[in-house]
Amino acid sequence: MAAVMKALAVASPISARAQPRRCPAGSSGGPSQSLHSSFGGVSLQCRRTKPASLHRSRPSVQVVMMAARPAIQFIQGTDEQTIPDVRLTKSRDGTNGVAIFTFDQPSVFDSSAELGDITGFYMIDDEGVLQSVDVSAKFVNGKPALIEAKYVMRTPREWDRFMRFMERYSQANGLQFVKK
Repeated sequence: MAAVMKALAVASPISARAQPRRCPAGSSGGPSQSLHSSFGGVSLQCRRTKPASLHRSRPSVQVVMMAARPAIQFIQGTDEQTIPDVRLTKSRDGTNGVAIFTFDQPSVFDSSAELGDITGFYMIDDEGVLQSVDVSAKFVNGKPALIEAKYVMRTPREWDRFMRFMERYSQANGLQFVKK
């Protein structure tokens, strides 16, 4: 019974956050592979080397821990340094809304040649990741000038989650809300 309780405790999501370097029960006893990113998170991957004879093998388990500092990324793992202009709209009944982020001369244009293509719009904080693929670039005289990203919220829950992210992001970057 004690072994079962220990296995459940090690495999639980809360335990995975509290003990980020331990692999779930039944995985290989070797060292885990950890990857660090610029947002300060840690991604761990634990793989089974030999499945137990009584259990079916499971695919690798990935645990991602987020940093306390919120960030925006266009290329996963690379924080955008430019602070955006953000416009919000909300329906009259409050059930949905749209956030439009405008980045003038974003830093992703400087690093995209080495790091790869823009894969989407990622808002990362300690609750997780909000993402959108509605990203467009504007060019002036053949050179990239700005990026516009749109995040659509279809439920009050998504709106509340977005607002929690924006509160953290604005506090970390000195933004303020101006109602027009």
